[in-house]
Amino acid sequence: MSELSVTLAEVLAAQLPDAAIQVRTALGETTLQVAAQHWVAACTLLRDHPALHFEQLIDLCSIDWSDYAAVGRDGPRYGVVVHLLSVRHNHRLRVHVDCPDDDYPMVDTLIPVWPNANWYEREAFDLMGTVFAGHPDLRRLLTDYGFVGHPFRKDFPISGHVEMRYDPEQQRVIYQPVSIEPRNNVPRIVREAHYGDTGE
Repeated sequence: MSELSVTLAEVLAAQLPDAAIQVRTALGETTLQVAAQHWVAACTLLRDHPALHFEQLIDLCSIDWSDYAAVGRDGPRYGVVVHLLSVRHNHRLRVHVDCPDDDYPMVDTLIPVWPNANWYEREAFDLMGTVFAGHPDLRRLLTDYGFVGHPFRKDFPISGHVEMRYDPEQQRVIYQPVSIEPRNNVPRIVREAHYGDTGE
């Protein structure tokens, strides 16, 4: 284990002994997994404890694990990951939490801990549908107000559900079902017998 992993394990075990926390290091990167009910408390401890001092939230994103069941992952479909930086100690950390409910993926907002989480959480809500309880202004950030669905979910169709266009007769933008025929974008790997034969 790295020096950071040992320090994290010691501090978290002492401060949050019932948080069901796992620390693992692979390829020189440390990942901390936190139970959803301890998400904000663990992140606050990561920011405030002098041995850790992760004062900067670099990124926050949501994950759809649905395709990972085939490789043996067992657990909730959605999760949230944050990447943190301690300038004081020159450490980076990835913190992961699973959203307990697949039908309504939700975790608490991190805005009270790192205010810049605001726009990252809005992006995760917009693109993945993850709800952040306590967020002061959770609304779409990148897609249109009338957009249907969440485009980063694995089951979202490549062409979407609706399209918009300007209708000159109505003199306004209208929404209608997608008129694009779905197509397979996966390259053909297995060729039919005699594929490419010249016929000579």
